[in-house]
This record gives sequence, structure tokens and C-alpha cells, in this order.
Amino acid sequence: MTAAGLLATLSGAQAREPVDVALVLALDVSRSMSQQELTIQREGYAAALGHPDVVRAIAQGAHGRIAITMFEWAGNAAIRDVFDWTLIETAADAEQVSALVGETRPIGRQRTSISGALDHALRRLEDAPFEAFRKVIDVSGDGPNNQGGPVLEARQAALSRQIVINGLPLMTRDGPGSGFNIADLDTYYTECVIGGPGSFLVPVHSWDQFPEAIRRKLIQEIGGLPTAPERIMPAQVSPVQPLRPSSVPYDCLIGEKIWEQRQWMFDDR
Repeated sequence: MTAAGLLATLSGAQAREPVDVALVLALDVSRSMSQQELTIQREGYAAALGHPDVVRAIAQGAHGRIAITMFEWAGNAAIRDVFDWTLIETAADAEQVSALVGETRPIGRQRTSISGALDHALRRLEDAPFEAFRKVIDVSGDGPNNQGGPVLEARQAALSRQIVINGLPLMTRDGPGSGFNIADLDTYYTECVIGGPGSFLVPVHSWDQFPEAIRRKLIQEIGGLPTAPERIMPAQVSPVQPLRPSSVPYDCLIGEKIWEQRQWMFDDR
């Protein structure tokens, strides 16, 4: 076999390397969030990714490694990859990813397209150069979808490919775009965004909760260390188990309707 052929074979083997989970972290950077909130969010992810508890959770998997990628999202044309698919197997790997996240600065962009974020995350998973036992999208956000395709269609596209979607609804009220917030964002995420076997969400009501919420959420997604009941962050079940009577369906187009009514107030959010 030629050197080129051997290299191609080795590359193909690496491309099929098994991992316990392929995890896409999708971070909201819409301008309804202040720069301080964006910074807290970024620093929270950096701290969580390098935390010893997260590293131990990774080590407890069948393969002892995960693949992870991260991108920022706002409108459906405002998506920026933070880092490409990366293996985390050791504490050193985790520290490198943590440092990379901490060194990059979030850039606030216009609008809120959860559907666009889910579509991009789905493409990232389809391009992942690993064989993952589980595929997970972790999407954060401080408001409902108000641009792009319907969020239910994007969710269904992911679920039909056996991808789990977990949520991190940011239910704070400190940003400049409160005119587009909804009080029951956690319910919106439950009914309209998350889905798949074992899916869950972790609502964040104040930014001092954020670092702990992210760390606990990553551990649960990785499927590692058990968590003491008193330390479990608030979580809700998958939409497969409805929280409201079927006769009163949740309006998953609420964000689009609010935008139509109030866009004159915040025409760059």
C-alpha cells in the first residue's frame, strides 16, 4: 500500500472513532442579551467544560471520551462556530477546550432563530467524524423563536434522526430586549424545543445560577456522575409527556407573533 493509501486508511479509521456522545453546544447571542450576560454565559461554559466533575463523567462512559463542538447563534443567518469537533478524553483535553472557549469573545447579533440553530446543529452532527452512541443538541436561549422556519419543524427534523435536544432557557430579565421575552419560557422550551428520549431542560432564573447549571447539565448529558437530589437543578420532561391538556395546545408561534406586534420597538433585536 502506498503512503497516500495508508494515510487515507488511517484517516478513515479515525473518522469512525467511537465516542459515548456527540454533543453540540448552541449558545444564544441575540441582542436581547446584554454584553455582560453574554460574557457570563461564555465564562460559565468555559468553567464547566474544564471542571473535574465533567472530566470524571466523561471517563465513566463506555468509551471514556466524547466529541463536542460549539457555535453561537441569533438570527438564522447569524451563526458563528466557536470551535469545530473536538475529542475530550483527558483532563488536559478538557482544559484545552475550556481555554479556547474562554479566549473567544461572544458577538451579539440580531433576531432569535431557534429553528436556525437546530438546523445548523443537525448539519454539524451529520458531519461529525465520529461514531456516537448518543447525539445531543444543547441549546440555550432567552426568548422564543421569532425568525426562520417554525421551531416545531426543526425539532422534528432532529428527532427523526434519533437526536436528543436539551434546553437551557435563560429566564432572566436584565437584557435590553425584554419586550420580546415571555414569562413561561421554560414551558415554551418544554412544549416546542426539547425532545427525544431522556430530554430535559434546566431553567436559569438568575445569572449567579448559570455556572452551576451548566456544569450539572453537562454531567447529566454526558451520563456520568450521579447527582445528590439537593443539588439537582430544576428540570422538566420531554414534550413526549405533555404538561398541559391536549385540548389546550401551546402556541409555538408565540415568538413570531410578538415580533410582528412589537418589531417597531426593537427593530434590531
